[in-house]
Amino acid sequence: MSTIPPHEPQPQAENAALLRPKVLPLGAAMLIGLGAAQPALAQSAESGAADAQVLPTVTVTDEAPAETEGYLKRTTRVGKTLQDPHEIPQAITILTQDLLEDQQVGSLREALRNVSGLTFNAAEGGRSGDNMMLRGFYTFGDMYLDGMRDTAQYNRETFNLESVEVLRGAAAMLYGRGQAGGVINQVSKTPLPVDKYKLTGSVGTEDYREGTADLNKTLGENSALRVNLMKRVEGSWRENPANGDEPGIDRQGAAVSYVHGMGTRDELLLSHYYLKTRDTPDYGVPFDSTTKRPLKRYGSSAFWGTDDTFDDSDTNISTATYTHRFQPGTEWRTSVRFADYDRTYWALAPSAANPPAATGWSGGSKTRNYDYQTVALQSDLTHSLTIAGMRHELLAGFEYLKEDGHWKALRNLGCTGKASPSCAPYYRPGIEDPKAIATDFTGNSYALLAQDTIEFLPQWKLTLGVRRDELDADYSHANSPHLDFGENSYRAGLSWLPSENQHYYLSWSDSFSPTADLYQLSGGEYPPERSDVVELGAKWMLFEGNLSLRAALYRATKEWERNQDLESTGAVLSRKRRTDGLELEAAGRITERWEVFAGLSLMDAEILKVAPGADPRFKGERPRNTPDYTFNLWTTYRFMPHWKAGLGAETKGERYGYSPSAAKGPFVNGKFSPNVAPSYTRWDAMLAYEQPSYTVRLNVRNLFDKVYYDAIYDNGGFVVPGPDRTVILSAEFKF
Repeated sequence: MSTIPPHEPQPQAENAALLRPKVLPLGAAMLIGLGAAQPALAQSAESGAADAQVLPTVTVTDEAPAETEGYLKRTTRVGKTLQDPHEIPQAITILTQDLLEDQQVGSLREALRNVSGLTFNAAEGGRSGDNMMLRGFYTFGDMYLDGMRDTAQYNRETFNLESVEVLRGAAAMLYGRGQAGGVINQVSKTPLPVDKYKLTGSVGTEDYREGTADLNKTLGENSALRVNLMKRVEGSWRENPANGDEPGIDRQGAAVSYVHGMGTRDELLLSHYYLKTRDTPDYGVPFDSTTKRPLKRYGSSAFWGTDDTFDDSDTNISTATYTHRFQPGTEWRTSVRFADYDRTYWALAPSAANPPAATGWSGGSKTRNYDYQTVALQSDLTHSLTIAGMRHELLAGFEYLKEDGHWKALRNLGCTGKASPSCAPYYRPGIEDPKAIATDFTGNSYALLAQDTIEFLPQWKLTLGVRRDELDADYSHANSPHLDFGENSYRAGLSWLPSENQHYYLSWSDSFSPTADLYQLSGGEYPPERSDVVELGAKWMLFEGNLSLRAALYRATKEWERNQDLESTGAVLSRKRRTDGLELEAAGRITERWEVFAGLSLMDAEILKVAPGADPRFKGERPRNTPDYTFNLWTTYRFMPHWKAGLGAETKGERYGYSPSAAKGPFVNGKFSPNVAPSYTRWDAMLAYEQPSYTVRLNVRNLFDKVYYDAIYDNGGFVVPGPDRTVILSAEFKF
């Protein structure tokens, strides 16, 4: 298999470039040195040819010392081609593996606490699973795994993630239908060019136990196999006072990936990912109808569920990626994926009127049986060339996505009368209610995209992109039995790079969403959701490129926003709303010993036009679950050769929850009075002792044991408390 000179870092070797053995034939080194003296030696070489001796080839092999990536990621594919995030004319946040390991992060949800401007939605209305707001807009349609759509409703883990990338702003030109907040892309671990093994075990309070394995084995010069395994169980400080039952997490996963032709002209990557969850779900505490704050009558630790409730899921994702490198600057990359997501759950929502009960009768039953399969194909061609003295970086792509989803309530096997102490519900995984109405969606999506980044003057670049999406789908909702959408999406950016350490840009992008593909109330008589984002930003690299700073001013506007809650009465949330924001972020090393990852987000969000038929008093009010500010900080300092200490903070302003319907609106005596999740600050700490072959780490989450509420059901029914003080001791072994 032939190789080509590397023109860019390869995905499999991004974090291991310094680990690759450096092989240099001694004869080649001698020829390089003799090349400059060739004229002077030519005559001598001719006269002495008869006496020349043929020496055996000597190969010199050396292995560079391993270096960790730290908190600054220097490459990304979030823009469809491998590039430096510093050069992209759009705000990007990247969570590295080193950052997540220092924090002992297990779930994607916990990892995203490091993203400014992001808040969490509590599960309700059939929208259970990872559900976040970014810049005040939903992201459940903007979840990706290695650049391919991963919008299924499940709880994601990080054991097989190399990093998490957040591309902020509308991104439909790159990724297709989506929202105004941005794209959350999970980057999987892939095989490395060296043998490398790591085992980690953790124990902690609230019965926390986790074990992971990261095993990489080379199978030849250009082939390798990587296996990642995970098992985690975790209890809770919250419990049902009637029987002592408590919510919990029970998850395990396995991922295997194989690469053939790594770094060569033709590279094939095969992978399979499996995740199994058997959780006991927690829907939090209700709001007090008088104070509009979380109810204190039963205490913040009161849990309305029982050990019989469940949240079971099985996720299988198989992917094949083929890369052909024609020449330096020209690459064709194609991925095919088959994914199957099965999930079934029964949760008990809290009641403001009745205390938790041993049989669970006092909680509101929320059930769902969910089956979703996708087949996806993506193919992208990148090509660099110079025309009329101007450098062009071209991108062209094609995408196809087939979706088949089924969603239905479970059958009550217990008492079916009105819930009371003598009549308790009971459900079992996968047993659907034959009388319930199913939600079904079958869709085929096709897309073509093209983009060019032109260096039209020294230090100046212009990015222009366009995409066409076609969606043909059948949807069981009465208002949208068939969807036939054809939409264009655009992206433009003007960049000024006066030096390699500075980037100033002005960008614009838009997005659309037909909504029914996400099982939303669609309001089929209305046009698709449309969004556009204008962003003015700056990026700087300081301390010899070891610290990245960025700032962004943006305006995000969204029209015809639909409701994501199938159990709500309103289809359209607002006719038009907007978020004006400022973001500041720092990532990397300040000194050789001191690392930092921090972000500040200020958001001014407002409903500009109310939904058709909604209360006109919503105009001018703040949208749901959109705080005025968020702040996150994580910093570590190596104070001795082998010791490292860390300190972190997560701050969020107060967030609103309310029903968008006119009949149940949040107006009391004519005054806007929504339910409010209070502002909070949570502190974390870490102490680690690190050796080349092992690490012992102590993490303390919620250092001051503060009661705070980190997720809100945006319709306003309840809010979920965050974990109490949790102490975790981990041991990591490398060999």
